[in-house]
Amino acid sequence: MSPSDENVSAMLASSASGTTLMILVQLASRVFTFTANQLILRGLPPAILGIAFQLELYFISILYFSRESIRVAIQRQPLQFKSIAIFDHKDDTDAAFKKANDESEVRTIASQSAVNMSYLSLMLGFLFAMAFAASYIQFAPSEVSQLPFYHASVVIATAASLMELSAEPFFTVVQQYMLHRKRAVVEMSAAFVKSLATCLAYTWAARTGHVVGVLPFSLGYLCYSSTLICGYMLALRGVSDKWKFSMFLTKITSRNGSEYLLERFPWPMVTLSTNVFFQSVIKHILTQGDSMMLAAMTSLEDQGIYALASNYGGLVARVLFQPIEESSRTLFSSLLNSGGTGKLSIKNVNAAKSHLTEVLRAYSLIALVGFPLGPALVPQVLHVLGGRSWASPRVSSLLSLYCYYLPFLAFNGISEAFVSSAANTAELRNQAVWMGVFSACFASAAYLFLKVGGLGAHGMVYANIVNMAVRILWSFSFIRSFLSRHKSGVALAEVTPRPLTCIAGVIMCMILTTRQSYASVNIGDALTFGAVYIVVVLYLERRYLMMYYTKAREMVKSKANKTSKPKGE
Repeated sequence: MSPSDENVSAMLASSASGTTLMILVQLASRVFTFTANQLILRGLPPAILGIAFQLELYFISILYFSRESIRVAIQRQPLQFKSIAIFDHKDDTDAAFKKANDESEVRTIASQSAVNMSYLSLMLGFLFAMAFAASYIQFAPSEVSQLPFYHASVVIATAASLMELSAEPFFTVVQQYMLHRKRAVVEMSAAFVKSLATCLAYTWAARTGHVVGVLPFSLGYLCYSSTLICGYMLALRGVSDKWKFSMFLTKITSRNGSEYLLERFPWPMVTLSTNVFFQSVIKHILTQGDSMMLAAMTSLEDQGIYALASNYGGLVARVLFQPIEESSRTLFSSLLNSGGTGKLSIKNVNAAKSHLTEVLRAYSLIALVGFPLGPALVPQVLHVLGGRSWASPRVSSLLSLYCYYLPFLAFNGISEAFVSSAANTAELRNQAVWMGVFSACFASAAYLFLKVGGLGAHGMVYANIVNMAVRILWSFSFIRSFLSRHKSGVALAEVTPRPLTCIAGVIMCMILTTRQSYASVNIGDALTFGAVYIVVVLYLERRYLMMYYTKAREMVKSKANKTSKPKGE
């Protein structure tokens, strides 16, 4: 196997293991959050949950505007798979030793450049935090600003966002060297502490009769950020010494004394992050636009109901889709990085395409199972989990509708991950222009559904589906064009289930819809129909599933063989 093939295999294997670990992290964090929410949800009015929804939007916005474009720019750099080579011989004239030193220096420069770039996130964070805090406090409605501990909650959430941005250098190192296990441990611990702090604060307030508003949520953010920083500091002790770079903002010089970085920052990466920033602003508006529109056009109760649907309905998205999207973006960025030459390896392009089609095919199967079963099962589960205050037809129908939105969310995430990794600077600017068009489409759809149609939280889900649909169409148009330029392509059959499987899905949708029209579907019937349907899907897709099961086993076996291989072989 050639070195380039080995590198591609290493990237694919590392991406697979990283995705698995991040799914476990998201699953654990969602379990912690879900458990904490269940303990406080039954005594939490929809209006308070709506304000907590706004506070989360405020917190996320500071983080997103401060670090998203910089993370994308850093991810476009080559990953560091191997630690610095250590040789027993000391002869500086030896060609292998000189080559190792050169590779070591390049790796050190790349790592230090990424760490230095991450400090820009904290600098931007101060600016955005001050601006957002002033506007959020100044323009808050009276029913929100008069809530007990409202101003204290905003201040604590602001401090928590800056603390989380302080952990960006550590996150950058974890991503560069693909230290997924360390990241998993740290983020899982932080999620547990956040959930525990939120739950304990609300429990204490309920037992003592204090009205604390959304203060427990802001304390949860603060505990999460504190644990994140402490965890990364402990997990990455000695890493910078081992790989010869500094975790602080440092100007890099080569062995002959010439400076590699002007004013400590790698300007090509700064330029790229600037171009990505304007695109990310529009993308954030599109991603979080539902929260913004709801805050502007609906009541706090509607916002609380939508927050419940978003938290429960988005559980699958956060646990499964988000880790896959994140690891795929890192993989695509590495495979489709031309290294400044403008030319891409055909093998790398094919590897990226193969990963994309595998994920899309898996998403198609998940959607085919979720479309008929989700809307039938969700209302039954809500009655058990939410209590009487949330067990209403309005909330149940919203959660059922949210099941149809999730596949759009998944397809958009993976397709935009490919686009952001493959597009050059000019194409990123073109995407930013199109994002502006999508923003207009989304705003128009939201206005029609919310103001004209008066559909409330339901209208927001419809607007989101429109938003995701137009973005998916554009992304797939770009992907087909990109693959065509590199003498490749993607067929519909590569990313969709078999026709018989699709027919089975349509039949199941008709059966469950008919039963819901004439009689309520109880939990027993829904589970029975669901179990039979899943068995049918597994049977019809058995060849596809066995093929990837065999592929996964070979990958695990290959990794185990490399791990157990004696040194020197």
